[in-house]
Amino acid sequence: MEQNWQLIANVSSFDTPFLAVFPERIRENIGLALEMVQYDLSRFRPHIKTHKMAEVLRLFLDRGIAKIKCATIAEAELAAATGITDVLLAYQPVGAKVGRLLALIEKFPETHFSCLVDHLASAEHIGEQAIQCGKTLTVYIDLNTGMNRTGYPYRADLPDFYRAIAAIPGLVPVGLHIYDGHLQNTDALERVKPAKEALDFILKDVALIERQGWPSPIIVAGGSNTFSFYAAETTVECSPGTFVFWDINYAVSLPELPFKFAAVLAMTVISKPTADTICLDLGYKSVSSEQPLEKRMICYWNNDLSAVGHSEEHLVMKCKGPVRYEVGDLIYGIPFHVCPSVALYDQVYVVNDRHITGTWQVAARGKKVTV
Repeated sequence: MEQNWQLIANVSSFDTPFLAVFPERIRENIGLALEMVQYDLSRFRPHIKTHKMAEVLRLFLDRGIAKIKCATIAEAELAAATGITDVLLAYQPVGAKVGRLLALIEKFPETHFSCLVDHLASAEHIGEQAIQCGKTLTVYIDLNTGMNRTGYPYRADLPDFYRAIAAIPGLVPVGLHIYDGHLQNTDALERVKPAKEALDFILKDVALIERQGWPSPIIVAGGSNTFSFYAAETTVECSPGTFVFWDINYAVSLPELPFKFAAVLAMTVISKPTADTICLDLGYKSVSSEQPLEKRMICYWNNDLSAVGHSEEHLVMKCKGPVRYEVGDLIYGIPFHVCPSVALYDQVYVVNDRHITGTWQVAARGKKVTV
């Protein structure tokens, strides 16, 4: 394993805090993900919420990956503008989002857009808006398999619901969507048991739907946490997202997955307030803070440091033993949750051969690109 791969030779020329990405490692992670699905591009639909960058999408396209999943209209627009030809908005659009999605369909006729539905009244509203615009929208039924965030209950009358959605003018159901992010057991075998149970049940309903004369529904399933299971299931499309950069959370909780860290936080010691603490310039505005204090960022290469205080522009770290750091020292860290951490930056620095060689814009971090 390459030692101290994170070190950046020209780092002193750049102000901290910043997020750096390593394209060669990203390419390796893409290759590892494709290997897990046996290089079957038809079964790979990565989620782009982690990176929100055109440059990463181009790395996908370089490997023949032309369909993605996304969470926002901005991400959907970025994907289409970059040349992705199949975009699934993994969200049930409500209110103004419906019109924005239909505007994307008008603006990017070379890209096929679809979205999720899980509620009949919402689906009817989407269908009405589509008809008014002279469009027909393909939809996937979002299924709740236990996360209890969105989705139609997977043990309910799915064939009847599928038929009801198909009867709505302006909509064409083409598949089912499963996101089971609640499955977090670090034991991979235990983690996939409920995923397999749910999928087996859903496949029985799929057979019923087929017997009613509908084309076999496409099943888009899982994120990173159940990727190892769905990658081996030839009946589903897999949609992990975090794999491109990886983070501490999944490195610890998904030990069976082979992905490498490809995004690093760089920060500077700005003060030594007490005999056993230092302060870094990595505040709430520079790393995701939804996790408990000790989990927000891990000083992967400095295991004598642990977080004891965090505010908008400051991160106070306690040192084990004598403080060996000086004001001005650079520290590298790995985000616990990389996806919302990336979204805090307008741009990231790109590292090639240990040197920052440019920037990539986090183009879809906002709510809107143009539509």
